[in-house]
This record gives sequence, C-alpha cells and structure tokens, in this order.
Amino acid sequence: MIRKRLVLYLVSAMLGAMLLAGCATYGPTPGCLYDNVTAPTYRLEVPMDAKTADKVGTASFTSILGLVTTGDASVNTAMKNGGITKVHHVDSNYYNLLGIYGKYTVIVYGE
Repeated sequence: MIRKRLVLYLVSAMLGAMLLAGCATYGPTPGCLYDNVTAPTYRLEVPMDAKTADKVGTASFTSILGLVTTGDASVNTAMKNGGITKVHHVDSNYYNLLGIYGKYTVIVYGE
C-alpha cells in the first residue's frame, strides 16, 4: 500500500514539474503536450519591396526532456547549409512532443 502511494506521488510530482517547468523547446506559444509552430524570427522583418528568395537553408538543435540540448541553430549555419550569401528573411520552427522531445529550426531564405 505504501509503495503504491509512493509511486503515485512520484508520478504526480513528475507530471506537475513537467507542466510547471515548460517545454523542451523555445517557442512563441509553448504547449506541454505538442507544438509544431513556424513563426517569423524577431527583429529580422522583410521589407515590403523585397524580391522573392531563391534559396532556403536550415539549421536546428534538439532537446531531450529539456535537460540535454545539442545542435547548432545559428543563421550562419543555415546560410552555409543552403548556399546563401544574401539573406532575404528568417523564420523559425518550433516542435515539441510532450516536453520529452523538442526541436528548434531556423529557416533562412535568400540568394
């Protein structure tokens, strides 16, 4: 009986901590169950008269339980991956599954 209560308390504490701590990714609308959001990157607005981007490059990092995060989601790496020399605009994609696995991707559009 005591073991069942202990397990119930531990599971409740873990779920509560997960809900209060946030998610495994950084996003504009963090959800603890699931996220898959693409949004503009702040302070990198597109001028209204800008021409259409010809190339796309991406770079990302992943997070496990919000405890271990690895990767390189820099604009510079995304530019290299897409062969871009002149940036048109930058978007970001936020993906989260139950706060267990998260991925943040920078998407660079340019020439």
